[in-house]
Amino acid sequence: MDLGIAFGRVAFVMLFVLNVGGLLTWVERKQSAIMQDRIGANRASIFGLRLMGLFHPLADAIKMLTKEDFRPARADRFLFTLAPFVSVFFALAAFASIPFGDTLHLAGREIPLQAITLNVGILYVFAMLSLGVYGVMMAGWSSANNFALLGGQRAAALMISAEIAIGASIMGVIMVYGSLNMQDIVRGQGEPLLPRVFGAWIPAWGILTQPLAFLLFLTAGIAATKRIPFDMPEGESEIIGYFIEYSGMKFGMFAMADFLESVVIAGMTTALFLGGWQVPYLTAGGFQFPWGWTLGLPHLLVVLLQVSAFVLKVSAMIFVLMLIRWTLPRFRYDQAMRLGWLGLFPLSIANIVVTGLILLVGRS
Repeated sequence: MDLGIAFGRVAFVMLFVLNVGGLLTWVERKQSAIMQDRIGANRASIFGLRLMGLFHPLADAIKMLTKEDFRPARADRFLFTLAPFVSVFFALAAFASIPFGDTLHLAGREIPLQAITLNVGILYVFAMLSLGVYGVMMAGWSSANNFALLGGQRAAALMISAEIAIGASIMGVIMVYGSLNMQDIVRGQGEPLLPRVFGAWIPAWGILTQPLAFLLFLTAGIAATKRIPFDMPEGESEIIGYFIEYSGMKFGMFAMADFLESVVIAGMTTALFLGGWQVPYLTAGGFQFPWGWTLGLPHLLVVLLQVSAFVLKVSAMIFVLMLIRWTLPRFRYDQAMRLGWLGLFPLSIANIVVTGLILLVGRS
């Protein structure tokens, strides 16, 4: 029974991330069309139905599955085939420790609403994201193409600089909430922010306790996904990327890995800075408002509201990521590296120092 519950949690998270990642191919087309004042994806139809272009992801999948699977003659057969799977696998695995709800009480059991419950969940997520760089490097090296190899090296250098900035930026969050367990961090954001000043009116979400860390994490997270304005490794229009020799579904898997990484960054931003599954004034028994009103709710409804709040926040963050993707121009490679090493990283260290001083003064 316990094995079945664990498998169900993992399956739910994997299906959620995969479906959202696949849907992002449609979201990107439609959102860019709205921003550019054009119609957007609406050509694919089945029996005369277009459904706002929702058949386009299906058409993309069929197109990639039926295209020729090309492999260069001098390529390393095993690593060339393995590289896209590595990128997608670690992007999927990274989401496993992000909580999408509190605890579900069902049939006398307590079921944590996250695929994998770890006391060091943040370290696990970063480990999975970091391992994704191996897929990029394997693709560039195994293609037997010097341009692909250079693209893989560019991607690896960018991802390393971004992940160091990500790790440093969230140290302040860990210091404030005192845990590496993402579930504990989300629960801590349900506590009131400065109750002596604001009472119980304002929850202590990470974006309020660590505003600079939020901006640094979001910027470095976008760089880690290798998407505009940090898509130097993949700028097909004028740069040869690490997947230049890939075709068909293998190419599609690299594209899917980027979308999945966007979902992971949106999920981590939600969990660390936007309260995760927290709904303001919603407790395990229902709503408890600071002015004295209470509204009791069934446990299952409370859990449903929590999961819905998490999905809504992740969707909003994905919208913001897409908004940035279709607004800013591409950085030069030297500009992106300078931003990571001389901008994001020093500011993250400064944020750690300031946070430590504030905590020290507050406790004294």
